[in-house]
Amino acid sequence: MEFYKNGWKILLVVFAVLIGAMSLWYTNNLMQNLSIEEYKRIMLWAEATQKLINAEPDEDVSFYFEVLRNNQTIPVILVDNNDEIISFRNIDSLKMQNPEYRKKILNEFKNNGNESFIISTEEGVELNRIYYSNSYLLTQLKYYPFIQLGIVTLFILVSYFAFSIARKAEQDKVWLGMSKETAHQLGTPISSLMAAIEILKLQDVEPRLLKEIQKDVDRLEKIAARFSKIGSKAKLEKQNLYQVIDETIKYLTTRFPSGIKIIPEYDNSKSLILPLNRELFEWVLENLCKNSADAIGQSGFIKIKIEENTKEIFIDIEDNGKGIPKSKFKEIFKPGYTTKSRGWGLGLSLVKRIIEQYHYGKVFVRYSEINVGTCFRIILKKHIKNITF
Repeated sequence: MEFYKNGWKILLVVFAVLIGAMSLWYTNNLMQNLSIEEYKRIMLWAEATQKLINAEPDEDVSFYFEVLRNNQTIPVILVDNNDEIISFRNIDSLKMQNPEYRKKILNEFKNNGNESFIISTEEGVELNRIYYSNSYLLTQLKYYPFIQLGIVTLFILVSYFAFSIARKAEQDKVWLGMSKETAHQLGTPISSLMAAIEILKLQDVEPRLLKEIQKDVDRLEKIAARFSKIGSKAKLEKQNLYQVIDETIKYLTTRFPSGIKIIPEYDNSKSLILPLNRELFEWVLENLCKNSADAIGQSGFIKIKIEENTKEIFIDIEDNGKGIPKSKFKEIFKPGYTTKSRGWGLGLSLVKRIIEQYHYGKVFVRYSEINVGTCFRIILKKHIKNITF
């Protein structure tokens, strides 16, 4: 399953590597062939120079001059026995007026790995030497495969991000559709239950029983409201964070095993006002605490700590459960991930979505150690730009 999920990424990487390798191979062959051709042209140019120097006074040398004029691309320097430059071709003449530049360029030509050519008399006395460098085309060709590889890499990155955005948009549509449908489907039985409660009241049913049924109906209404808000733009309102957490703890305490203690480690005698969507944020706390309870089992603790600075609030939910492997810190927030035999694996995915997309905050595993415990951290902003309350 994991292979198929990441298969397209692997194919993109393999595709880029193949294109890069083929481009390097082809360009290397092309450069070698072009380098051989340039060598032959310079060798012909050197022979023409040799012929001109040793030509008889009445000999027709127009062909040799034509050979020299035909070199329009390959940089060439002709020097004497003292390595003084006599003439040059296809090099910037303005720069060559600078003695330092002339010395520098000659040294580059002598050490570029290309063979030099000796011009001598008919008796074999060396008169001059010819040095040459690769043409501009051959020099540019060296960088071509890297440019091509860069373009391919850019194309793949753009494709990757475009695919990711499209996939995320598709996931969002699925989320919205599922949430709206769930809220809609819950609405009908909730209405029926509310009507049934009214009928039961008229039949002198035990009040304590009706009260418990009403609690369950109220809970179903809250769940439906949560799903309806996930499926639409959630409104943030000023809420006292301590009060929201206290009420969530009160609700969870009666539903967790008696051996699990939820310990609030903050001063709830004060107020801490934040922009929150109360129903959705309560859902976040419930999911994180239930996740901790599942990791603990029958006996342990869940500590809720709150810290703050001038701009942000830090909420830590810590437990002494079985812990999470470090390799799973990010994966646990993906839809469908679960270690339980039952459930859809949407709890922590919903947590991430609610905190990051609706409250503009962050949620992550702050730390975890196997058989020691885990700490989730939520970061919320005290103020959110462009949002009025």
